[in-house]
Amino acid sequence: MNMPDQHIHAAFDRDLERVQALIMKMAGLVEAAIVDSAKALTERDEELAARVREADALIDALEEEVNEAAAMVLALRSPTAGDLRTVLSVIKLSANLERCGDYAKNIAKRTTVLVQMAPIEGAALAIRRMAREVELMMKDALDAYTHRDVGLAQDVRMRDADVDQMYNALFREFLTHMMEDPRNITACMHLHFIAKNIERMGDHVTSIADQAIYLVTGEMPEDNRPKGDRTSYVATGEDDG
Repeated sequence: MNMPDQHIHAAFDRDLERVQALIMKMAGLVEAAIVDSAKALTERDEELAARVREADALIDALEEEVNEAAAMVLALRSPTAGDLRTVLSVIKLSANLERCGDYAKNIAKRTTVLVQMAPIEGAALAIRRMAREVELMMKDALDAYTHRDVGLAQDVRMRDADVDQMYNALFREFLTHMMEDPRNITACMHLHFIAKNIERMGDHVTSIADQAIYLVTGEMPEDNRPKGDRTSYVATGEDDG
């Protein structure tokens, strides 16, 4: 490698490190939002829910910064092969993280409504367990991405079925509460949409794991993950996840 090429490569590495540092900062904020939104629901903490909503603006701003930095790398460095995959995967990651942040914000919004209602026994704790599973999946997906660990990424993809099962179990539980007492309908509908938001987070975390595999292999994995019982999708008219 001659001297000009060395300078170009070093500059590209610096640019890429900056973009990936922004992604990790964004991921840290999203992980905190997932934890705090579930905690706010469980503890009926309106102040914490408000902080989650406010923090989403920081996540959105970081996504814009990541995309601008990635676009600059594409324009100035013209990366090819593996380097190009890295830049493209960063853009995809930022979009997945931003959506997870939006879902956490939506959970926080519904929490401020739910604290004005009588609690549904056991629901908040069950949702918090589901959120905890998604948070752990995200940690592993990001580790798989950082360390180019295809095996760990595949493990994350398979664990999404557990989140689907948790969601379906909660859906049935909420239906039971609503049938037993119509006064529970409003609260259970809010809780159902919260559970649905967390299930959607799991899908976006799975997409991050897909990007880790794409980085290493150059190909997106086939969608052969086991999915949970689809009863809730049929009942709600949703079948796009």
